Amino acid sequence: MYTTVNEDGILNNYATEPQVYCAEYPAIWEQRKYVLQGVFATLIVTTLVLVGFSVS
Repeated sequence: MYTTVNEDGILNNYATEPQVYCAEYPAIWEQRKYVLQGVFATLIVTTLVLVGFSVS
């Protein structure tokens, strides 16, 4: 932890900063996996909405 003291004797504590990194563009197989997850999520939400309408 970094601590400094100003001229009045007050301590200032600074949090440690995390290491910064750049994100990488997903590979083609990761993109396909994301599309598949989106399709399954859409099917689940559509099914829940249709079941909700049919029950009410």
